[in-house]
Amino acid sequence: MGAEKKWLFTLFSTTFLSILLLLLYSISAFSSPRPFPSLVQHGLHYPPAFGYYIYGGRGDKDRIFRLLLAVYHPRNRYLLQLGADASDEERYRLALALKSVPAVRSFGNVDVVGKPDRFSYMGSTHIAATLHAAAVLMKLDHGWDWFIALSALDYPLVTQDDLSHVFSSVRRDLNFIDHTSDLGWKEGQRIQPIVVDPGLYLARRTQIFQATEKRQMPDAFKVFTGSQWVVLSRSFLEFCLFGWDNLPRTLLMYFNNVMLAEESYFHSVICNSPEFKNTTVNSDLRYMIWDSPPKMEPHFLNITDYDQMAQSGAAFARQFQKDDPVLDMVDEMILNRGRNRAAPGAWCTGRKSWWVDPCSQWGDVNVLKPGPQAKKFEETITNLLDDWNSQSNQCT
Repeated sequence: MGAEKKWLFTLFSTTFLSILLLLLYSISAFSSPRPFPSLVQHGLHYPPAFGYYIYGGRGDKDRIFRLLLAVYHPRNRYLLQLGADASDEERYRLALALKSVPAVRSFGNVDVVGKPDRFSYMGSTHIAATLHAAAVLMKLDHGWDWFIALSALDYPLVTQDDLSHVFSSVRRDLNFIDHTSDLGWKEGQRIQPIVVDPGLYLARRTQIFQATEKRQMPDAFKVFTGSQWVVLSRSFLEFCLFGWDNLPRTLLMYFNNVMLAEESYFHSVICNSPEFKNTTVNSDLRYMIWDSPPKMEPHFLNITDYDQMAQSGAAFARQFQKDDPVLDMVDEMILNRGRNRAAPGAWCTGRKSWWVDPCSQWGDVNVLKPGPQAKKFEETITNLLDDWNSQSNQCT
């Protein structure tokens, strides 16, 4: 009788293990990434691609990872930066989180800055960090068409399929940059005061400081200002970085001593360049709510702002508190994105379920499937381009 019980126990154990292994194999077959059947194709005959620079500071690792997943697409290139005030451990944990995303592992199109420069949001080191990011993205990838900088406090209002679909009808030399030559109060409070950003020469970041005297407005070029949030063409950034004209370097030296230079540098370079001044579309493509007169930062958006935000036709919105419930609404109602998963697009071919990420399998990554939000965004772009076509001089 004891031998019979032992035999039945062995049989039961073997059967149970076989079923368990078969179940694990089945789940693995559905969830593990397959080798991608088509290469990423770039060029005028394919959808445009974007070079994203996503940055934040100490404690922003989770925010940056969430934002990356919300704007991820295999055709794009991404550079993530946690500021010098963040620890090496936080940077390591961000890099480790990226490895948990099957598509990121396979396409290898996301990088983390290992040794970030110190910069101040109020000083010229912010421009230096942005130019550095653009240069790194150019070296890493020759295929992207537009450069987009996002902070950890931003979030998209369209999918990447929406964005690429709408931008497919846009000339690839156009730049979306909110700008004006009407400086108003900024002339006396931002442009004329002489400031120094210690981040240029000190290892430890400190606050910018201001000289007692002001300087006259320049007459060798015209100063423009506007939103610091831009969507810049690759050709214009090549001009800024490797320019055959000395204008970008001259203005970089001038704005080295201007407060919040990020609000004027690219605007002044592009509008003083005969080659690029008529490539400016006067919008930053962002949804923000400002005080009147505006303060340093826009309001933090929340659930009460969702309807107006979703109907705005903007590509991105800012700013948000960490893990605000309105971000969950955007994930669910616009991006169709699950927790810790990339926002799905036409490239995702896996079956969606609570245990399987649909983007753990993929097909042709050069195919797009725009969603309902694309129509609102397309109306925005169409109206902006109509205005652009109706003006002979874009920088006034």
